[in-house]
Amino acid sequence: MASPELMALVQADHVLDANGRPEIMPAVYIGEGQTIFRRWDATTHATLHVWFQEPGLIQCKEAVSAIIAALRIDAQADGVLQIDGFTVHDMQATQTRYLRDPHGSYSHGAVTVAAIVKAN
Repeated sequence: MASPELMALVQADHVLDANGRPEIMPAVYIGEGQTIFRRWDATTHATLHVWFQEPGLIQCKEAVSAIIAALRIDAQADGVLQIDGFTVHDMQATQTRYLRDPHGSYSHGAVTVAAIVKAN
């Protein structure tokens, strides 16, 4: 959320952990997640859903690109990333998808993110 490029497209209070199609546009929803535990660390996966009210996918793709760039910088600028209770050793977007609304009113992007983390 600290990415100026993303915040130019989506307001900070429109980044939510919620379900369904947003009532407010544009929005980024923190979606599905999964964690695979190993003995010493874990790989966690999350899907971010990006929503815009637009006839095409232009703004949606711009926001997804901003998310990917922010993850690349935040996770790897200084080696590891320290967050509450965890050390993130690697984090990156692993997949993007773009979905069109059959009625042409909305664009929907999905960004899958994977991180290798170790509890502190």
